[in-house]
Amino acid sequence: MKSAQAWRLGMKDMQIMPAPRQRGPLRKPTWIIVLVSLVSLFLVCAYVYPPQNSAACYVFSSRGCKGMPSWLPPSPIRELTDEEIAARVVIRDILNMPPAIQTTPKIAFLYLTPGALPFEKLWDKFFQGHEGRFSVYVHASKDKPVHFSRYFINREIRSSSVLQVGWGKISMVDAERRLLGHALKDPGNQHFVLLSDSCIPLRDFDFAYNYLMYTNVSFVDSFEDPGPHGSGRYSENMLPEVEKRDFRKGAQWFTMKRQHAVIVMTDNLYYSKFRDYCRPGMEKGRNCYSDEHYLPTFFYMFDPVGVANWSVTHVDWSEGKWHPKSYRALDVTYELMRNITSISDSVHVTSEERKQVQITPCLWNGNPRPCYLFARKFLPETLDNLIQLFPNYTSI
Repeated sequence: MKSAQAWRLGMKDMQIMPAPRQRGPLRKPTWIIVLVSLVSLFLVCAYVYPPQNSAACYVFSSRGCKGMPSWLPPSPIRELTDEEIAARVVIRDILNMPPAIQTTPKIAFLYLTPGALPFEKLWDKFFQGHEGRFSVYVHASKDKPVHFSRYFINREIRSSSVLQVGWGKISMVDAERRLLGHALKDPGNQHFVLLSDSCIPLRDFDFAYNYLMYTNVSFVDSFEDPGPHGSGRYSENMLPEVEKRDFRKGAQWFTMKRQHAVIVMTDNLYYSKFRDYCRPGMEKGRNCYSDEHYLPTFFYMFDPVGVANWSVTHVDWSEGKWHPKSYRALDVTYELMRNITSISDSVHVTSEERKQVQITPCLWNGNPRPCYLFARKFLPETLDNLIQLFPNYTSI
């Protein structure tokens, strides 16, 4: 660049200098011919024998630069729609707001269940003695549960219409948002945990409270799966707002900080894309499940460094089936619970034919820590064993 500027400066100086008197016929500009010939030869060689470094690719040729996308100039930024601009402004301002200071911030435990909560007695033991540091919300989509614990009585979400929650449908996300909406009405709730009827606590309350309340991220599972059950579920109907390169996958069982819960509740634009174009049976031979893709994609697009990219709720997919392993009474031993609570790596497996295993350490505020605070899927028959083992395995 400097040499080019110097060259142009020299030419300018030559133009303003008085021309020497000519004493004979003009000489042919041979130096210009030589210069043009050399440049032409150089460009031809660059095209025939393309350079292999990114800087040279950018200047001379695109042949042979496949696999080196970094050399390409950035593609033009498309013009955002009015709806996108409004959504991004709101999300940015919410994320930049300082969290409200609470004397005793609470964790909201959000239970998504079809009916009864078989582990209510276990959760009662978990909550005992910690009143004022938590709140409970129950979304029962089918049957009204009968409660045994004082912490759960009259904690069901009520509305004018009953939301029928279907597995893999957008109604699952609707139920999650309804739980968040009700919990956000209490300004004391500063962290939100989504749990199912088959979830159990793996740690005592103090451990879980400190783990969640003093973390610098939300525990939202989000990873890239290029296989048929990951990016293969993407629909181009989501364009332009949701691009395939941003499409992510993850478990629905999240915990999130209040600011993240608020932006989920304010979003309609990106939610509507998943509502309309991510559902089972939408296209022949292809199913898409909003509860596995909406929040992972949403947070990857707007606050990727604000989420941990793993869920603190453990589930065992080692059997390779459509559903995770279900634990029976015979499975529940001290050794099993010790093994689960000692896991310190997050594992994701892609759905390609040649499955890729992605292993990342679980970091809590930058330091290695055990990954899991909760676990599923435990069958109701495991309750007695879990209550008996609870004081031991929660203190591991």
